[in-house]
Amino acid sequence: MTLRLDSTTTHKLAAVAARYVPRPVSQLAVTVGGTLASLFAGDRRVIVERNIERATGRSLNATERRKVVARTFSAYGRYYLDSFRLPSLDAQTIDDGFQYNGFQHITNALDAGTGCVLVLPHLGGWEWAAFWLTKIHGFRVTAVVEPLQPPELFEWFKSFRESLGMDVVPVGPEAGPAILDALSKNSVVCLLSDRIVADAVGVPVDFFGERTLLPAGPAMVGLRTGAPVLPVAVYFDGERHFAEVRPSVSLERHGRFRDDVQRVTQELATELERFVRKAPEQWHVLQPGWPSDFRALGRPIPEKLRSLQ
Repeated sequence: MTLRLDSTTTHKLAAVAARYVPRPVSQLAVTVGGTLASLFAGDRRVIVERNIERATGRSLNATERRKVVARTFSAYGRYYLDSFRLPSLDAQTIDDGFQYNGFQHITNALDAGTGCVLVLPHLGGWEWAAFWLTKIHGFRVTAVVEPLQPPELFEWFKSFRESLGMDVVPVGPEAGPAILDALSKNSVVCLLSDRIVADAVGVPVDFFGERTLLPAGPAMVGLRTGAPVLPVAVYFDGERHFAEVRPSVSLERHGRFRDDVQRVTQELATELERFVRKAPEQWHVLQPGWPSDFRALGRPIPEKLRSLQ
């Protein structure tokens, strides 16, 4: 029988390897693999280079680019490695591997019975933090995630994340009702919000000095429900993970709902910038997100971004 190494099978094999291969060996493989991947990543390499320069606020020379892009791809590999290891780790190991600042913003929201929305960038390893919330504290966690292709891969990831205690909802028509239901049950809702995915509604913002769209969902949910909207980032910190939880953005109504959504989303964009600038090499956004990215890649600018030029 021939093993067909499609993307779903590859992820399954990687998950098995992450659990059983000794940590030093798997980490070396991730570092070497990330370096090699960075050399042959094509358009994704271009986007990583551009994002690093956005986050650092300066142009990098060829040597700096080569090194920092390799570190970014290695960090992306570590994200998968650490996530895939989670089911095999006991509660003490999970807790020992996690540090945090500002956790009281989450507990205060849950004590008030409102639930809360965590707005995160694609930075470090957020799944470790989500598992920590479910396994150590017994909190209900709902994660709204990108619907991956092929569908078999999404279903596998969905099952994997549900095995960690999360409720998983794809971005799309189901997401809004699922979020409102989760908050009504005093849950923690996780929204990765540093880029638009699928057909999510976007709001124009200034993000790293350029106009682009970021998801309107976090602001809309917060303004409609009153649930705190907490900017959060989870970083790799040596062998551990470190989470920073910021106070809720202001949800006070100032005028038209549409204008308030734009204002809150801009405030979130500023918070996300702050997080990314602390560790730009851990920011694994590999897709074009600004009109200038599409121009740099020689691609047509999507219609929804054309008005931002």
